[in-house]
Amino acid sequence: MKFLAITLIAHGPDPLTGETRSTTERFRDVVDSAVLAEELGFDGFGVGERHERPFISSSPPVVLSHIAALTSRIRLFTAVTTLSLLDPVRAYEDYATLDHLSGGRLELIIGKGNGSAQARLFHVTPEDQWDRNREAYELFRRLWREDRVTWEGRFRPSLTDAETWPRPLQRPIRVWHGSATSRDSVDLAARYGDPLFSANVTNPIEPYAELVDHYRERWAHYGHDPADALVGAGSAGFYVARTSQEAIATYRPIYDARIALFRKSGVEPVFHSLEDAVERGSILVGSPQQIIDKVLRYHERLGHEVMHVSADADGLTRAQHREALELFQSDVAPVLRKEIPSRPFPAAPVVPQSADATRQEDTATHQSTVTHPSTVTHPSTVTHPSTEIRHTTVTSTGAPA
Repeated sequence: MKFLAITLIAHGPDPLTGETRSTTERFRDVVDSAVLAEELGFDGFGVGERHERPFISSSPPVVLSHIAALTSRIRLFTAVTTLSLLDPVRAYEDYATLDHLSGGRLELIIGKGNGSAQARLFHVTPEDQWDRNREAYELFRRLWREDRVTWEGRFRPSLTDAETWPRPLQRPIRVWHGSATSRDSVDLAARYGDPLFSANVTNPIEPYAELVDHYRERWAHYGHDPADALVGAGSAGFYVARTSQEAIATYRPIYDARIALFRKSGVEPVFHSLEDAVERGSILVGSPQQIIDKVLRYHERLGHEVMHVSADADGLTRAQHREALELFQSDVAPVLRKEIPSRPFPAAPVVPQSADATRQEDTATHQSTVTHPSTVTHPSTVTHPSTEIRHTTVTSTGAPA
């Protein structure tokens, strides 16, 4: 199994302290979380896209570009790119640029998006949102694959032999389809042979499992090999501790504050208590063995190979959240990786070096193998009196720490 840490960059009061961090601090939290996720061994880091309160995730390409500069291995996901709201040409340009800046580590999860306020902001209606999502994806897909595109649709001006720049690094990029409630997104994913990512957050497992079943049925209907279908799934909350008692005691006030906020907003929660959510929902709160058992149960029904946990502290202290992520990676992830085999993520493309870069690399290689009488002879451990290799930690602000 592969593991992603994902944030929608919600920006509001801490559920326990009531403190609200500044917008700048909140963005720095996200970047720090991405660096930590790579350090701890997560396979991917995702940033959502929302255009309404309480979220400040309106520009995932910008956030992910900053993260790309501070990381080197972890794959970068959008969660989700709301193509129903966007011009697919502009979206292509942003993400093709990000794909180069990240060294080919980008993966997209697309969807129509949720929220009535953001739909009004972009003049999208309930009647046309799915048509917009489908049309935007079909054009986006062609732009990624074709150097010149002639196209005509309903929701943006037509294209005639159009070129878009830069041309992408990954050809093609892998696109997942985010699914929460509708068969439209599931059918679109199956038709094009794309992977599906189930939200798996608000409700018990069954409605999500039914959509996954429909995806697999439509996958076969469109002539794809059933063995090639690929599914990911989310989770509704996260805290793992050494014992179940410690996990429940620590997370209870956070969950109770969330329930109170729902009810204040006029929304009756699906799960009436933390114990109910742990029993019937996808929330991952408990001991390592409890988390393992729950993910395995969900896998029996969903058949997913990728899952996400929250990248946000969400009421936990920074120390508590880090400890939980470390415990997940040490005691939970290795077991699930062994029990649930998963296909590898796409390898980053090999980028040809310029002649100047190649000469610099050759020079550096030659220098690193010079042996001095006063040093050991293994090339990787040679030191020179006038130089010292320094390993610098970079903070989210870009300054050395």
